[in-house]
Amino acid sequence: MTDDNDPELTQAPARKALGQHFLFDPSILHRAATAAGPVKGRTVIEVGPGPGGLTRAILKEGAAKLIAVETDPRFASALLDWPEAKDGRLVVIEKDARKVKWQKVLEEAGAETPAMVVANLPYNVGTILLIDWLKAGDWRGEMALMFQKEVAQRICAAPDTEHYGRLAVLAQAVTKPHIAFTLPPGAFKPPPKVDSAVAVLTPLPEAERFPHLDKLEQVAGAAFGQRRKMLRAALKPFAKRHGLKAEEWLKDLGIDPTARAETLTQAEFRRMATSIAK
Repeated sequence: MTDDNDPELTQAPARKALGQHFLFDPSILHRAATAAGPVKGRTVIEVGPGPGGLTRAILKEGAAKLIAVETDPRFASALLDWPEAKDGRLVVIEKDARKVKWQKVLEEAGAETPAMVVANLPYNVGTILLIDWLKAGDWRGEMALMFQKEVAQRICAAPDTEHYGRLAVLAQAVTKPHIAFTLPPGAFKPPPKVDSAVAVLTPLPEAERFPHLDKLEQVAGAAFGQRRKMLRAALKPFAKRHGLKAEEWLKDLGIDPTARAETLTQAEFRRMATSIAK
């Protein structure tokens, strides 16, 4: 029972201020629930469950424990009445997901890790949450996240392409992302103004993950903050803060000071971040 007439799904209007756009189509919900791989027997985190369409799909696929974080009390209270919430398989947390201490929540729920993250993310907090999860420890596993299509493209972009920027550098430092599928506005209620896409982020093997994500975020932010400028100019204030001269620093790292940020590879960004992490 996963259509919009299902009595278990809360029929309440979306709130624009919370960036809510709901999915009810069972086939789409199944695809989203399983996009990152089987959830059977796994711990899954869902943010913004809303009426519970994706929540129901994840539970039907056999998740051992589903932790649903919902800031809207209309939906959080309704989910608490589900049988799975009463038997402990569904843990409902009424809170702003940006304030959740994920490791603590998982421990308190007695959940096994790594946990998958599967969510139709509210548009206004999706990127913030993603960066938080990218920086997470070993508790976080595969992720299948619904974003505005342009955000998904920015996560998966390759160097020297239109959407390549800070988000791609960060995401690809610890995961291998790809777009699983896209959806038109009409798939949602209410329809957003843009297309959406599910981005799947698979953790890189531990030996390939970059350990200094905070430094990488700083370097990428500075480089792409003035992306039309050559690196030696864009990174001049940043280098100065670290007691470095931008042109000499870049040359020492084997990076062309006259290049622009969008042409740099993951390896080159990692070299810069590593040099200031020492």
